[in-house]
Amino acid sequence: MSRQTPSLSFEVFPPNPAVGNDKIIAALKDMQGLAPHFISVTASNNKFNIKETTVRLADYIQNDLEIPTIAHLPAIYLTKDKVAETIADLDKVGVQKILALRGDIIPGVEPQKDFRYATDLIEFIKEQAPHFDIIGACYPEGHPDSPNQISDIQNLKKKVDAGCSSLVTQLFFDNERFYDFQDKCTLAGIDVPIHAGIMPILNRNQALRLLKTCENIHLPRKFKAILDKYENDPESLRAAGLAYAVDQIVDLVTQDVAGVHLYTMNNAETAQYIHQATHALFNHQPVK
Repeated sequence: MSRQTPSLSFEVFPPNPAVGNDKIIAALKDMQGLAPHFISVTASNNKFNIKETTVRLADYIQNDLEIPTIAHLPAIYLTKDKVAETIADLDKVGVQKILALRGDIIPGVEPQKDFRYATDLIEFIKEQAPHFDIIGACYPEGHPDSPNQISDIQNLKKKVDAGCSSLVTQLFFDNERFYDFQDKCTLAGIDVPIHAGIMPILNRNQALRLLKTCENIHLPRKFKAILDKYENDPESLRAAGLAYAVDQIVDLVTQDVAGVHLYTMNNAETAQYIHQATHALFNHQPVK
């Protein structure tokens, strides 16, 4: 996650154990040929099987595919003992990068008391395994639970001071909101690399889920026009969604973003399309 050149990285999620791993393994082998700078593996905070899902998949990516790997760890429903056990499991397989998260609070499910905030988790990991590299999550348009963006930036500064070496953003569709967020981070003394999270919208159901679950994300008029115009034309919606994501990435790289983190939804074709359209930007070396 270097400061010198922009990185292109991917996020994947472990499949439901009932579905099996065949599809994600095939997708990851396809992604391997794209030489991503790293791949992050999500973890569910409503199922306590991190070892069988996230750790196992991170182990495969790190050791079989030889791609640098980051394991997500949401801790609101975990105890210190469980987190310590997970850190040891990751350390054992050589995955020493963690994206430290509080995790979403599930309505009606009482959280554990050990980790109220991501900062608590970061401090605990640094105590238990100081050799681990900790990455933090950030929200260009504000965390849904924050009263305002000023408070959100202040809490983000606490995360970085606790030991985050870099940050990865929630998805966004308006680059100007990201640039404004970057400026606020600089003013707050947050000087670690910030990797921009980009999710191509490929179908109507995905768009509807997004609108329902990400109410804090601003949708530019251009993006809403795509959803409206191609609502009943799946092929055109997919093409326009990919083109929109490529435009975002081109703009971000020309503005010297530290990196682009692609939310692939386990779709290798999406990763391949984005890579083909933008790889020259990430491989560019300045003329000496």
